[in-house]
Amino acid sequence: MAAIVGGSKVSSKITVLNALLDKCDKIIIGGGMVFTFLKAKGLSVGTSLVEDDYVETAKEVMEKADKLGKQILLPSDIIVADKFDAEAETQIVKADAIPDGWMGLDNGPDSTAEQKEFLSDCKTVIMNGPMGVFEFKAFEKGTFGIVDILADLTKEKGAVTIIGGGDSVAACEKSGRAGDMSHISTGGGASLELLEGKVLPGVAALNDK
Repeated sequence: MAAIVGGSKVSSKITVLNALLDKCDKIIIGGGMVFTFLKAKGLSVGTSLVEDDYVETAKEVMEKADKLGKQILLPSDIIVADKFDAEAETQIVKADAIPDGWMGLDNGPDSTAEQKEFLSDCKTVIMNGPMGVFEFKAFEKGTFGIVDILADLTKEKGAVTIIGGGDSVAACEKSGRAGDMSHISTGGGASLELLEGKVLPGVAALNDK
């Protein structure tokens, strides 16, 4: 099983990342979270979003993955911008060469190609969170790329693809591939809690009956 965890903050996904390492063989990390992980690897991230309080936590997640023999895939190239704006100047750079004064807002094309290869043998894939600021056209390719990969896995190889969370669902709808996924739910937080092993109140209530 593989998981794709995106979105802006490590802080909101750290518990589930730890839980997923116990359950999944492969994890793709995307979105703004990436830059906390890149900083944890000692790389410069320019003005990209970083949660400094979680840099050590990101290191611990990567160490846990190594210890368990699990694979974490971070982007190898990044689309960077000179400001957070739909009309910003952009360039594609290697993940270890983000220039000062620039911020990462999406995965580059090499990262998408690597993700396709990484997931090619997976039978079940869970996605929660986008790969970039897909609301801006200049930064939608990374998210739509991973959506296409998952839709094709389901359509062509019969893989089970589970999409959770409002942003992920919106990306699937916007890309036109929502109908090709196995299961889509806007309950992102609930999906994460279930993966963490927590009891969901609605399910508990049903069990009480």
